[in-house]
Order: sequence, then C-alpha cells, then structure tokens
Amino acid sequence: MRAKRVTALKPPTNLSGYDPTRDAGDCRWDAAAAQHAIDFFPDCLTHTKGFTGPFVLEQWQQDIFATLHGWKRPDGTRRYRESLIAIPRKNGKTSMAAGEAIYNLRCDGERGPEVYCAAFTRDQATLVFEPAANMIRQSDVMREHFVIHDSVKRIICHANGGFMRAIPAEAASSHGFNASVVIFDELHTQATRDLYDVLKTSQGARRQPLFISITTAGHDRNSICWEVWDYARKVRDGLILDPYFLPVIYEIGEKEDWRNREVWRRVNPNYGVSVSQDYLDEAFNRASSTPAYENTFRNLHLNEWTEQAVRWLSMEAWDRCGEDPGELYGQECWAGLDLSSTTDLAAFVMVFPQGRRFAVECRFWVPQESSVNRERRDRVPYSQWIRDGWIVATPGTSVDYDRIRADIVAIRDQYNLHTVAIDRWNATQLAKQLEGDGINVGFFGQGYASMSAPSKFLEALIAEGNLAHGMNPVLRWMASNVAREEDAAGNIKPSKAKSTERIDGIVALIMGLGTWSIEQEAANWSESEIGL
Repeated sequence: MRAKRVTALKPPTNLSGYDPTRDAGDCRWDAAAAQHAIDFFPDCLTHTKGFTGPFVLEQWQQDIFATLHGWKRPDGTRRYRESLIAIPRKNGKTSMAAGEAIYNLRCDGERGPEVYCAAFTRDQATLVFEPAANMIRQSDVMREHFVIHDSVKRIICHANGGFMRAIPAEAASSHGFNASVVIFDELHTQATRDLYDVLKTSQGARRQPLFISITTAGHDRNSICWEVWDYARKVRDGLILDPYFLPVIYEIGEKEDWRNREVWRRVNPNYGVSVSQDYLDEAFNRASSTPAYENTFRNLHLNEWTEQAVRWLSMEAWDRCGEDPGELYGQECWAGLDLSSTTDLAAFVMVFPQGRRFAVECRFWVPQESSVNRERRDRVPYSQWIRDGWIVATPGTSVDYDRIRADIVAIRDQYNLHTVAIDRWNATQLAKQLEGDGINVGFFGQGYASMSAPSKFLEALIAEGNLAHGMNPVLRWMASNVAREEDAAGNIKPSKAKSTERIDGIVALIMGLGTWSIEQEAANWSESEIGL
C-alpha cells in the first residue's frame, strides 16, 4: 500500500518522540511551504529501485519533510538548520536522502546552492548521488533543469548555477566549500570528525543552511556520530533547548525487549513497505542462534548502539551464569593479571575449579585522578563501582603497581593460589617482585597459540552454565564489550582492537583458565608417565 498524498497540512507533533511545537517560540508554520516540499516528490521524481512510478512519500517521510520545510523563522528563512534522521537499515533512507538533495538544489531559494552528499568512502558518497542522478534522468520534468557529470559525481542546475557533488572523507583536507545543504550519509562510519567539521563550518555565509545526517546506529561512543546522536536525544527529550535542531530517531528503548515484534514494527517506519516481516524474522532467527550476529541484528535493524560490531559472548547466557560462587576462602585457584597500559584499569581474575563448574572472583584497580575522565569517556559508572567496592581507586594518574602487588600477596594468604598468569610484555618487573614474594608466576602470551584453547573453553563454560561469576558488574560490562578475532585455522582470541570498550577482566579470566588447563595437562601427563 502506497502512502496517500495529503493536503491542508497541520504541523506534525510526533516525530518518533519529538514534538516541534513544544519549543517553536516565535517560529511559525507555513503549510504551503510544507505542501510544496511533499508534492515535489511525486510531481517531479520517480522511484529508481524496487518500486515503480511517482515517488509518493510514506506518512512518516511526509512528516519529516513537512517539518523541515514548513517551519519558518520570523524573517521567513528555514527554522531548522541541522537534523539527525536515524533510521534502521532497509527503510528507504537513501532514496529519501537523494530526493531531499534534489529538492534543495532546485527549490531551496539559495543563490548558487552547493549541495554535498558526504560519506566516509567515495563509494558510500555515491550511494546518494547515483539515485539522485537516476531520478533526474527518469523525469521529463527534471531533465531539462540539470546536467549530470557522472565522471566527477557532480550535477549542475541551470536555473541557479548551483551544483550537487558527492565527496568522501578524504576531501576534508580541501578548502573552498561554501555548502548550502549537506546530506551526510551513514555518519557512524566516519573514523574522524574532520569532514563533518569542515562542511559544517563552510555554511557560515549561507542565509538558511541545512545539515542533515542520515544514519543507522554505530558502535564507537567516541565518534562524531555518537556526539550528534546523544545531542539529538537530549533535544528530543527536552534536556537541551535547541529549537533549530530536528531530531528524528527511530531506535529501541533501553528497557524494551529486542525480541518483541511490536518493537520491530515501531522502530522500522517502513515496516510492511520496504521492510517485510519475513525479512526481519529470518534475521532474528539467525541472531537468536548465533550470538556473534545478535549485535548485528540489534544494531542494523533496531538502531541500537551496541558495544562492538560483533559481540562474542551472549549476554543472556552470561547472565544465566550469575550464581553466587559461595565461600571460596582457602580453596585452590589460578589467576590471570591484565595490566593493559599504566594509565588504564588493571584486572586480576581468579578461577576456582569446582568439579565441572568454575567459580570466579575479581579485583580491579584504576587510578583515582583519571577515574572521572574515564567515567565520562567510557560512559560507565566508575565512581559508583568504586563506592560499592567493585573497583579499587589508587592515588595518582597511573596504575599503582605497589598496591596491586600488596593486594595479590594478601589474596595469596586467603586462597590456595597456585599460579598467576601475566603477559610478559608489560609486567616483567611486577612479575619478579611477585616471585620474590613467593608467588608462582607464569608468563602467558596474547596470541592465538596461547589464547585460543582457553577462549573456546570459556565459551563452552558459559553456554553450559558452568561459570559462577556472581554478577560482578565490572566483569559483566567487559563481557558485553568483548569482540573476538579468528584466524584461517579457526583459532580465536578476544580482540582489544575490535572491542571499543574495556575487556581486561575477560582477558584475565581467559588467562586464568588457560593456566589451570596447562597445569592440569602437565599433571596428567606426569601421572601417566609414572604409571599412575
């Protein structure tokens, strides 16, 4: 069913949780301008893929474009100067962006408009440019107004001397942009903020500039996309008053169940049009049976900011292992120590074999003076965890190795600590000191040869429910962050490079399991050699 054309427009009041009338102030609604923008699509444009015939906007699309072009400031210029339109995959965002680019090139009223279709790579940037060029070619109304130069990805408008151009991130080093309108496709793929800033600042001389970011959710919370997304959320929720920023975010809520099909319907505005129930069912079934694909489904189809591109561990299975490990005093254990860098969080994780089950105990340390910045950067409650005793804050700006050493010695006196596994590359001095304290230290490599077997062992323990971690919140956060790498031979290991947040505790857990396994194999081999 195609959306019907509408007339006598009233201002939309709910764009996925945002009400433009709430903070309109002295801005006014121009129904004729809104109608003109909506009518431009079916009157002048046609679909180029999938559907055929005039490009009639769906109701949710009509609401967006009516809002963008129908609201005016007291001087008659456009109210909204920036917008984030966040939509899950397969909801027709590319064709929508292409139509908006053409409209602004031809009908914006700007003298000598410069419309930029920006993205991370040149190929990505052309994903908006190409359907725009095809829409023009297929329209008798539009062809006479434009000249298309495919080789340089540029469209010239005869009537106003303006142009549309596709540009990748590498163009950030160029100068001379005077953008009237920017349509930034898939902002979450931007490795840096350079192109965003260059294009944004180039709009200063324009009478009514417009900067639209159209994207799905990402993974990196230190990115320009997260910065814009977070700002848009706060505008939507009334935490920031910015009547000139239009937030349109279709995303799953924090407390909503990602398995709920009604949530899928709400989050995907083109549900039943370009996104079918069968398509989402197939993707969901794969996500349910393959933990590594779960984040992909939630990220691409529910617009959820996930911890990393490919989650290794199923958090549902992890939470099922949240049993209290019980009294462990005096029991034998093996441990892993991951110190990371001198300014970051350090992790010490002990594993206690209890038949087929393993109990887990953790210690974490963080420099006190950097914990506030780390909380802001990682967006996790370090200060609360410190108050609750889950993390020890040490004085200064770098990890206090003396405190770590003293705590491990105290732990040795509480438990039957067999071996502490340490990565030789960043803890040689501490290893020698611990050995001097009478603690057995074993160096443990971080490559596939050392990490693969215990990583697979951990995977199996979690799947079988044979890990008792007591729901330590710091370790749980790290479990939710961890991504894995795999080589051609099927060996696996946790990846600090691919995991966008801390995973030190999981690495230390794997090292502890690996050391236990190595020593068990050595003991079994020795017994068989002497005929036991």
